[in-house]
Amino acid sequence: MKMLLSSLLGILLGAGGYTFFYAHGTSYLSDDPRACVNCHIMREQFDSWQKAGHHSFAACVDCHLPHDPAGKWFVKAGNGYHHSKAFTLQNFHEPIRIKPGNAAVLNANCLYCHRDFVREITAHRVIDDEELYCVRCHDSVGHGPSR
Repeated sequence: MKMLLSSLLGILLGAGGYTFFYAHGTSYLSDDPRACVNCHIMREQFDSWQKAGHHSFAACVDCHLPHDPAGKWFVKAGNGYHHSKAFTLQNFHEPIRIKPGNAAVLNANCLYCHRDFVREITAHRVIDDEELYCVRCHDSVGHGPSR
């Protein structure tokens, strides 16, 4: 029984290690925007970001991950799990779409970085938070024209 469990553990660790190596797993631990294009589905977003106004000021993680360390790694781990599952099972939407939780992180980062400009809007608003969704009007700021 110990031999069987040891063999199964070895196979699991070997397959997991190979997958981590093959998928450039260590790149996801960095803040390098090139990690986002390890998957072909993100190429258009990466290319358009390079042409966008925020390219000189913000990388992918600045907009798409919380700024606090615990939140950053929590969201990064969750996204990693969901992305690896979707790409392994090939059940993802093309073009890729942002999920509601990630959209909330994105919007919070817009409001945080531009707080001096939007202070009066956010302090005295009479609209729901869903209506104060920055990329509804500013959709090409983070990702510029793709063509």
